Amino acid sequence: MEFRQMKAFQTVARAGSLSQAAMSLSVSQPMVTRHIRQLEEELGVELFHRTGRGVVLTEAGVMLKEYVDEIIDREEVARNVVSAMQKSPKGKLVLGVPPSVGTVLTVPLVKKIKNEFPNVTLRVIEGFSGHVLEWLTVGRIDAAVLYNPPRLPSVVTEPLVEDELCLIGPMVARNAPDTPVVSLEVMSSLPMILPSRPHGLRRLIDDEMTKAGFELRVDMELEAMSSNLMLVEESSGYTVLPYATVHRLVQQRRVRAWRFDPSLSRQLLLATSTSKPMSPLIRSMMRTFRQEVRDIISSFPWRPGP
Repeated sequence: MEFRQMKAFQTVARAGSLSQAAMSLSVSQPMVTRHIRQLEEELGVELFHRTGRGVVLTEAGVMLKEYVDEIIDREEVARNVVSAMQKSPKGKLVLGVPPSVGTVLTVPLVKKIKNEFPNVTLRVIEGFSGHVLEWLTVGRIDAAVLYNPPRLPSVVTEPLVEDELCLIGPMVARNAPDTPVVSLEVMSSLPMILPSRPHGLRRLIDDEMTKAGFELRVDMELEAMSSNLMLVEESSGYTVLPYATVHRLVQQRRVRAWRFDPSLSRQLLLATSTSKPMSPLIRSMMRTFRQEVRDIISSFPWRPGP
């Protein structure tokens, strides 16, 4: 088997389409078809079932893909090893972060990586923690920032910071709490704007309210954090977010923040997957990432002042 044949096979398997694979590889479709046919003839098995919508792997194809993925991953590792020897690593790092973290970490992290690794492309993808975790486990991203430890043996995590949650509300409102600290009972009487139940933040709030014997008054459910904050600023309701996410809005007196008593917080973690080989490039960038996060945490208001 030739490497280009394996690459064509892997790309077709992922795309489910010969034409899409050809576009991804920047080659003609007949060339992709020829590579697949040569593999099938060499192995003496059919690797794909042809359907009206494209192609799907046969049982033999599924088995072959496991080995091909490992071979191609190791080839990438070998390339990065040689590149790292020149002390100028080249490659791409894909990082997944929740939106609430992206507002704090993305810009300084991108600047730091670009300064230390000028030949590296850093891609940051934002998504809810559940989505980010899924991307990590399927190999779409190299590393992730997540809330709370996932119960997956293939995911390795290390704690970054305890991220305190606050009640966020408009600067002026008739029902605004008149103390700097609020209870869950007080929150139960306020009109809330929150993400829907599958969101990890919503599950945390619902669980804490249930344990305390109170029920949320949710007037609106929004998945977009920016829209959520705009409505809060316009006095349409209250929400719950990490203080670090909104501290600039608080300083600009666009919204107010109240601490909870008892406090509510989530653990912020850096996660990688053991199922994806970690190249020297990724290891080097992880060291830089860890240090940058520590620097940001040491100089950033993750908790409101007294």
